[in-house]
Amino acid sequence: MADRSSRVLQDRVTIHSVLLIRLQAEWNDMHQDINVRGIAASSATPDPILKCVGIERRFGGVIAVSGVDLEIGRGEIFGLVGPNGSGKTTLTNAITGFYPPTKGTISLNGKPIAGMAPHEVAKLGVARTFQNLALFNGLSVLENILLGRHIHLKSGVLRTALYWWLARPGEVANRELAEEVIEFLQLESIRHEAVDRIPIGLKKRVELARALVAQPDLLILDEPMAGMNQEEKEYMARFILDARAERNVTVLIIEHHMDVILGICDRMLALNYGEMIASGVPSVVIKDPRVVKAYLGDRYAD
Repeated sequence: MADRSSRVLQDRVTIHSVLLIRLQAEWNDMHQDINVRGIAASSATPDPILKCVGIERRFGGVIAVSGVDLEIGRGEIFGLVGPNGSGKTTLTNAITGFYPPTKGTISLNGKPIAGMAPHEVAKLGVARTFQNLALFNGLSVLENILLGRHIHLKSGVLRTALYWWLARPGEVANRELAEEVIEFLQLESIRHEAVDRIPIGLKKRVELARALVAQPDLLILDEPMAGMNQEEKEYMARFILDARAERNVTVLIIEHHMDVILGICDRMLALNYGEMIASGVPSVVIKDPRVVKAYLGDRYAD
């Protein structure tokens, strides 16, 4: 029965995505020194960039997240999954400062960040995209991407008064970086298009560009492939892998598409009703009876 449950779950989440599996194989070939299974089996993650211990978040009498422990190693792509309402976005909001945790500790590069404001967390090297698109309609693709540089901008009366000598060099450097990210994500042909006029697949890519232009150490992606077709998902998967390889970014990705999690993630954590139910290597976690039950119900979890 367990084997049957596993097959049903695999069919349900379309794990047959050949390109995504090949992308992971390419990454493994490039980095044979990374032993993913060894990391998953270890009680402590080597060189963790993010560490959460005993995270709990309450909204009045509602416990949205409880007792969550999470460690993400530097250079990992880490998947966070669970049914709707399982606490995934609440956990990332606690990490990024939108909702400080009611209990627990969060550290980034060994520095406590629980309770910090979002802009303070961003300055420490964390960037994110949102489950619902958070782009500025009416602005162009380029202008939306440039907004990702705001935490690096320096302003003041003197810099404004002496614009050509003090402010302009910085603006030129920021524009050059934005153009480099636009080329990296293949957005050159739409850089001047109003963002509300482009399809959702490209909008998701613009959000990724805005996050990358901030030059983060940790990139948090909240359902970056929601609403995409298979081809768009494959493009996004490639860009995420390339961002890690070429830009030294650690990635925490929330995603419902299990073929994506299997294809690009080193490790994953599954939540249900705000609690941890399984963690480890994706190919093992998706076969866990608790994960099968959370997604498909009791019928397939025996």
